[in-house]
Amino acid sequence: MEIGLTVVVDNKVGVLHKLTGVISKLGGNILYTQQFIKDDNTGLIYMEIENIDDEKTLIDTIKSMDCVKEAELHNTLKKIFGKRIIIIGGGAQVSQVALGAISEADRHNIRGERISIDTMPVVGEDNLADAVSSVENLPRVGLLVLAGSLMGGKITDAVKRLKEKTGIYVISLNMFGSVPKVADLVITDPVQAGVIAVMTIADTAKFDINKVKGRVI
Repeated sequence: MEIGLTVVVDNKVGVLHKLTGVISKLGGNILYTQQFIKDDNTGLIYMEIENIDDEKTLIDTIKSMDCVKEAELHNTLKKIFGKRIIIIGGGAQVSQVALGAISEADRHNIRGERISIDTMPVVGEDNLADAVSSVENLPRVGLLVLAGSLMGGKITDAVKRLKEKTGIYVISLNMFGSVPKVADLVITDPVQAGVIAVMTIADTAKFDINKVKGRVI
């Protein structure tokens, strides 16, 4: 069983080391961690952990540490937010893809799915290539939609690398440039692209993108 742990700590050297030591002693395996400094100069650490048999001992031990201000056990982000669809590109196209994706995700989430939609309006070949390349470092991503009027060059190279390294599906709008040639599916209508994106990763849908790979619709 996987659990989520959120801890607010003093911003001091060695705090993360002490926390991981406690988890290790209790037999826990850290699957994912994220940390950052808050505006009040305290650190927020989030972890997803497996193999913890005694959750009470874990949380009580962590709360007793001098460097810890707050600590809480809860469901993992995977269970709360589920799979992610990332939509990157021009603002107008991104908003229309998001319209379709959010509407379709609502249908499936009502039936017990957990699918979240993340958007990033961004322009420029270098910026878009960096955004695509960074998708491989994001947790829970099931599919990337590229929404724009013209994408190619470095963006195309980034899409190729992303697919080779992660196997994440890529849907492209029907646009100028070479990106549509390397996408798994090209869709002209942005709203429909959002709907199909959700159907591709939803367990409660019967759509199989592998049966229509390479098509332009």
